[in-house]
Amino acid sequence: MKAINLDYTAAAPLDQEVIQAMLPYFIEHYGNPSSGHSLGEKPRKAIDEAREKVARLIGAQAKEIIFTATASEANNLAIKGLIAGGRKKGNHIIASSIEHFSVLNQLKTLQKEGFEVTLLPVDRYGIVDPDQLASAITEQTILISIQTANPEIGTIQPIEELAALARENEIPFHTDAAAAAGWIPIDVEKTGVDLLSLAGDQFYGPKGSAALFVRRGTRMRPLIEGGIQEKGLRAGTENVPALVGMGEAARLAYDSIEERPKKIADLRDQLKESLFNEIPHLHLNGHPEQRLPRNLNISVEFVEGEALLMRLDMAGIYVSSGSSCTSQALKSSHVLSAIGVSAELAQGSLLLTLDKDSSADDITYITGQLAQVAELLRNMSPLYHQFMKEGNKNARV
Repeated sequence: MKAINLDYTAAAPLDQEVIQAMLPYFIEHYGNPSSGHSLGEKPRKAIDEAREKVARLIGAQAKEIIFTATASEANNLAIKGLIAGGRKKGNHIIASSIEHFSVLNQLKTLQKEGFEVTLLPVDRYGIVDPDQLASAITEQTILISIQTANPEIGTIQPIEELAALARENEIPFHTDAAAAAGWIPIDVEKTGVDLLSLAGDQFYGPKGSAALFVRRGTRMRPLIEGGIQEKGLRAGTENVPALVGMGEAARLAYDSIEERPKKIADLRDQLKESLFNEIPHLHLNGHPEQRLPRNLNISVEFVEGEALLMRLDMAGIYVSSGSSCTSQALKSSHVLSAIGVSAELAQGSLLLTLDKDSSADDITYITGQLAQVAELLRNMSPLYHQFMKEGNKNARV
């Protein structure tokens, strides 16, 4: 039986070059980067080099990169750290309604502490309207946080235009770019964002490696206090192998930022065409063009997503029915709800993410298996039988 992974957003294998770069720092160069003696020299230098590679990936300066363990931590540092830093006086925060839960749940907590939060709606493709952002800004607005691209439906936001509005009003702008960094060109100087979160494991680096870009001059306070690591913004002994791995993954992503995403996007489009040609009653979620190159999110009408997952898993095809952070919660995706997808249709959603090792040879197998599973489950669905009866009645009229 074939084994085909279409859930690379949740987890991806390390690139072999990343592994090789990390290995010496587990045993040979195991020293503490903060040590004043020779054992700390190579680890310290390795972190500096990794910081430069990550900075280059997003067009930043090395001194503007703060390493964290996860993008969720980076998002927390960006929002809570900036608010605590007191750069602006006020209590109003703006975000989009489709942000990752590491942003949304923070905002819920901050609301309980007296902050006002505005969650901007999105259109049916998941795009924030710059005019609505402009209307939401008040004299009390102290932070705007809008993701670069949504990891579930793949839609890419007009970040440059949105950040320009923030800059005009002298409001710090944060973007969660965890799903986008390494897959689309990012230049923090061009976009003008003040804070940007990214995760190494999303572009073939190790889990437990992430970073926050903090524009020079942005006042922040740490979430984790202790030593002076990461400019005092993130205390604790650094995970040197993971940071070295993230740096090498960033280098590889930077060097292939044109050809690798294009190759995967072409394959994604072939898969999309095959599925929509062979399976009726499919719906595309997210923007048809302005989307991440490896992302395909579809809803299979009259079918429940969990049943799809289990049947496809039995066929050796691994997919997700939503964000990996929410897949254990048996409820509709907040992202699909925000773009107007009905609860019934959202329950049949599938998130398919491809990889640099995905193959065109797999498309026929994936299409055939999904077609069989959809037909099987629809034949068990009262809603589908009712739909077919009504359709036949309309056809006879």
